[in-house]
Amino acid sequence: MENGTAVADEVTERIHSLETAQAVQVATTTGMESTNAATTAGMQATQAAAQAGTWAVMTAGSVSLIVGMFLGMTIAKINN
Repeated sequence: MENGTAVADEVTERIHSLETAQAVQVATTTGMESTNAATTAGMQATQAAAQAGTWAVMTAGSVSLIVGMFLGMTIAKINN
């Protein structure tokens, strides 16, 4: 009966190895998905910040241009 016990032990060990390999695969896949989600969120946040920065610069430039035009007209009226 020792031969039967050895076969059963070997099968049990193989099943345990397969379970371990499957758990590692699930953990790897979960980690990959988490990393992908974090990367995507980071890219979206960066793009939103860049877009907000662009609009802020454009707004500041427009306001400066308008203020400069009125200031120039005021100075021109004062000098005449």
